[in-house]
Amino acid sequence: MPDFAYTALTDSGTKSSGSITAATEREAASMLDARGLFPLQITEAKASSRGGGIFGGVGGRQLATFYSQLADLIQSGVPLLRSLELLEKQTPSQKLSSVLRDVRLRVADGTGMAQAMGAHPKVFNDLVVSMVRAGQEGGFLEDVLQRTAGFVEHQEDMKTKVIGAMAYPAFLLVAGMGVLLLLVTLFVPRFEPVFEKLRAKGKLPMLTEGLINFSNFLLSPWGVLTGIAMIVGFISLITWSRGSGRETAERIRLQLPIFGSIFKNLALSRFTRILGTMLHNGIPILKALHIAKDSTGNVVLTQAIEQATENITAGRNSPTHCGNRNTFPAKS
Repeated sequence: MPDFAYTALTDSGTKSSGSITAATEREAASMLDARGLFPLQITEAKASSRGGGIFGGVGGRQLATFYSQLADLIQSGVPLLRSLELLEKQTPSQKLSSVLRDVRLRVADGTGMAQAMGAHPKVFNDLVVSMVRAGQEGGFLEDVLQRTAGFVEHQEDMKTKVIGAMAYPAFLLVAGMGVLLLLVTLFVPRFEPVFEKLRAKGKLPMLTEGLINFSNFLLSPWGVLTGIAMIVGFISLITWSRGSGRETAERIRLQLPIFGSIFKNLALSRFTRILGTMLHNGIPILKALHIAKDSTGNVVLTQAIEQATENITAGRNSPTHCGNRNTFPAKS
């Protein structure tokens, strides 16, 4: 459903603005009326205003600060709605303030915190929503928020280090490819008459012959079409891996040499932390598994945990029956 930006009057006569999700503008007006607000203006929010990128226009460190402050307020005994209202007013990010306003209004209407945050997937990703849901249902929301803040902060630090380490090699790679492409497409054709004389004498090296053929191919219509096809294929692959092919893409990622083990261990680390926290707070094992399975952030691992939960329910507690043997290998 689309989001609508509104400006309305409260019972006291003050103006209130924010965003609301509804099927139509008339439904949005009805929802505002049910909240005791008199709508002055309702406009459908543009897609660009919803943010973009991983965090939808909200920085990772801003989110980490929000999680940490919200955890501190809840731990100090401040009610959730009041905490959200305070952070909404104090945050320097206009985008995050608008999102928090909508989350607060949804929670005030009886929506769960996790579900309210899930309405903004470009700001709160699936992992965060699942962790908040686990904390909400287990009664340890402040603990989960602190863990999430630490995780996001660590992720930002790692991102900064990786970008810093890869910036120079990436620049050299791009510059080198650009210079190579420039040489092959501009300079090699100018020396082709000289190469033709060497070819006629049979003295043209095989490597030079291949370079000339490669240059001619790049300058031909087939070369241009191949370049366009590669770009379209790359974009299609990314779109497919985020849509219907997500499961296949994540399964391939887990099977990558070296990196596959890293991805798997990171996902399982998140899952075991959430599961351990829930068990520590007295949540039954089956319910804890059902709630914590989404914290892996990986569809394949989530399905394996679901299978393990079904096996435990059926009384099969042997390691050889707990999920996919390739995902959770049994110890010998």
